[in-house]
Amino acid sequence: MGSCVVQVRVDEKTKRKLDKLFDDLGFDTPTAVRMFFAQVLKFHGLPFAVKQPDNYAETLEAMDEIEEHIKSKKGKTFKTVNDLFEDLEK
Repeated sequence: MGSCVVQVRVDEKTKRKLDKLFDDLGFDTPTAVRMFFAQVLKFHGLPFAVKQPDNYAETLEAMDEIEEHIKSKKGKTFKTVNDLFEDLEK
């Protein structure tokens, strides 16, 4: 059986991280992709659950709240992290 090329675009930082991780595991990125495809065929679908995290709605709500604070210029700003922690201890 012949082989074919499958191309996937990812940003360079992600690619470097993947290459390093797979190298640490003892194989290269193309081997990892082939392993993934083998598992997809074995399970007739993705070999992991695809779902939103349990706190997804809560996270979105917090992000909306932060955006409102930024737009309305509410809240405090700090010059250093130490200033922030000092304020939190009050």
